[in-house]
Amino acid sequence: MFTEIITKILQYDTIVIARHIGVDPDALSSQLALRDSIRLTFPDKKVFAIGSGSIKFISFGKLDKVENVSDALLIVTDTPDKKRVDSVDFSQFSYSIKIDHHPFVEKFCDLEYIDDEASSACEIIMKLILSTQLKCNQDIAGLLFMGLASDSNRFLFNSCTAETFSLVSSFIRDYALDIGNLYQKLYLRPINEVRLEGYIALNMVVTDNGLGYVKISDEVIREFGADSASAGNMINNFNFIQGVLVWATITEDVKNELIRVSIRSRGPAINQVAEAYNGGGHKYASGARLKSFEEAMFLMNDLDKVLFEYKNTHEEVV
Repeated sequence: MFTEIITKILQYDTIVIARHIGVDPDALSSQLALRDSIRLTFPDKKVFAIGSGSIKFISFGKLDKVENVSDALLIVTDTPDKKRVDSVDFSQFSYSIKIDHHPFVEKFCDLEYIDDEASSACEIIMKLILSTQLKCNQDIAGLLFMGLASDSNRFLFNSCTAETFSLVSSFIRDYALDIGNLYQKLYLRPINEVRLEGYIALNMVVTDNGLGYVKISDEVIREFGADSASAGNMINNFNFIQGVLVWATITEDVKNELIRVSIRSRGPAINQVAEAYNGGGHKYASGARLKSFEEAMFLMNDLDKVLFEYKNTHEEVV
C-alpha cells in the first residue's frame, strides 16, 4: 500500500497533512516529518501541516495556516475516527489518505493504511520513507525518533518489536542522531509541571481492585501554573506502581468546556471501556473527553469492574 500512497502524493501539487485534536508528540512528529519529507523530495509541491499547536511542543517545528485549498490531497496521521481530526473540512479535498496505528474505528478516508501492531504513527512513516522515494534528513529523522520514543514510552511497551528496534537503529546510524539531545527536547519540563506531578502522586485514589485515579480541577491547574494538557501528558510517569494495574488522570479543561481523561493499563484492555464514553485508543493506552467529573466517575466505576473481573481470572497480579 505504500506504493499507492506515494502514487497519490505524486499526483497532487497541493497536500495538506492533519492529525488528531489534543496534539501529542507522535501525532505532531508524524505530521511534521511527513510534510518535511515530501517538501524535501518534491520542492515544487505545496505541502502544509495544519491543526492547533501546543507551546509545550514548540521546538518540534511550526505548523502552517491554510484557509482555502482546491484539488488537494489530504493525509491524516495518527487518527482513527473522523470526529477527532483537527481543523479539517473534508469537502475541500479531492482525495484523502489515513495513516494510523490505532485499532480500526471507522473508515473516513479514500485510502487507509492501518497497522495497529506498530508502536506509533512515526514508525509507519519511517517504513514509508524507507519503502518509497521519499527523502529524509537529520531533522526529519529526529522528529520520527521523538514521536516513536514518546508513544512507546521510551520503548517500554510491548508494541515495540524487533522490527521497531531495527528501524530506529538504522535511522540513528544513517542520520547520526544525538539521542541525548532528542530526549532532552522531548522530556525537559518546567519546575511547575514537576510539582504538579507531585500533586498527582499525593492525591491519587487507589481502589481495592487496583485502579488509580486523580481528579485535577481548573483551580489546581492554575495553582501550579500548568495547562489542561499537562496532566494527561504525565500519565506514563506512573507506569510502575505496585498494586495499580490501571491508572487515569481526570483533568478539567475550562477553555474547551470538557473533562480530559487519560488512561493506561498494564493488565486488562481498556479501549472498549473508553469507547463507551466518547473515547478510545489502544488496548492499554486510551482516553476520553467527557462533559463532567460526574461522568468521569462513571467511567472510573466501569474500569474498576473490569479490574475486578481481571483479578479474579489472573492468578499473578502485581
